Amino acid sequence: MAASVILSTSFSPTHHPSLFSSSSSISLSKPKSTSQRFSSPNSKPLSFSHRFNFSFVTHSSVKEKDTTFVGEDSAAFNLTEQKITSWIYFAAILGVVLFILNVVWIDNSTGFGKAFVDAVSGLSDSHEVVMLILILVFAVFHSGMASLRNTGEKIIGERAFRVIFAGISLPLAVTTIVYFINHRYDGIQLWQLQSTPGIHQLLWLSNFISFFFLYPSTFNLLEIAAVDKPKIHLYETGIIRITRHPQMVGQVIWCLAHTIWIGNSVAVAASIGLISHHLFGAWNGDRRLAQRHGEDFEIVKRRTSIVPFAAILDGRQRLPADFYKEFIRLPYLVITALTLGAYFAHPLMQTASFNLHW
Repeated sequence: MAASVILSTSFSPTHHPSLFSSSSSISLSKPKSTSQRFSSPNSKPLSFSHRFNFSFVTHSSVKEKDTTFVGEDSAAFNLTEQKITSWIYFAAILGVVLFILNVVWIDNSTGFGKAFVDAVSGLSDSHEVVMLILILVFAVFHSGMASLRNTGEKIIGERAFRVIFAGISLPLAVTTIVYFINHRYDGIQLWQLQSTPGIHQLLWLSNFISFFFLYPSTFNLLEIAAVDKPKIHLYETGIIRITRHPQMVGQVIWCLAHTIWIGNSVAVAASIGLISHHLFGAWNGDRRLAQRHGEDFEIVKRRTSIVPFAAILDGRQRLPADFYKEFIRLPYLVITALTLGAYFAHPLMQTASFNLHW
């Protein structure tokens, strides 16, 4: 799935108090590789080890008629299989990447980020046009490399390709985010709804929900950092039951919420660019999944939908009675914490972006 450039822009707490709180139960699921089928409906709850006296129910039951599932159980996370060394590697890699990103791209005294933004800004005096160009550049490189993934991994391997992919995508994503933060109020004001009663609560909740759609394919952080071998996953549970392309749906929700809130031409331009990119990503994602998984993907495609809830409403997707358990899992707890953290960190993010003068 195409990555998104939306990490920075919830509704700022500098203007409104927090209006939402969320709690999640931690649940863990049985180990599963890409090729494995769903486990038996009689699976027992997983215990951590003999050192712990508790266990968690892991996933919704899979009825007998649903044992033909060919995809993976999304958001599955088995704590007993986690290695401390892997997470040490992850922390080290993350630190090195952030250091290099700062020196090579973000720091105006050493990096190329400001020169890149200045070059693009020189093409037009319109912030809307510059916003669209930045999104287009990101989309071309990001989706272009995603399209070449099958070939690239065969030539240089999964981990090496992931490093190159992230090394190009991350600076371009940061640039687009920073430019949007710095110029989000520079456009022509088309409407002003921020003082409308209840609008902040409604849009904040919409934005919060969007993050649960945006990151279903990035639960395995070790794969993102190439500590574990990156894979093209074929998920079939959880959010995938609602929509086969949750990142696209989440991006649409996010864009609509922020465009309604900001109400100007820059927000409209950013939304047009991001939604267009993700609509292409939905098509491209299906194409790549079909190439990698063949008939298994066709089976998943027949019983899922791009439009949210469409497959459920027309009977192609049958939800188990305890469907909610597919969301009571550690990755969703992490998403909740990070989303709330990003919300309260908005003043810091805005200050940091402004200081770059991009």
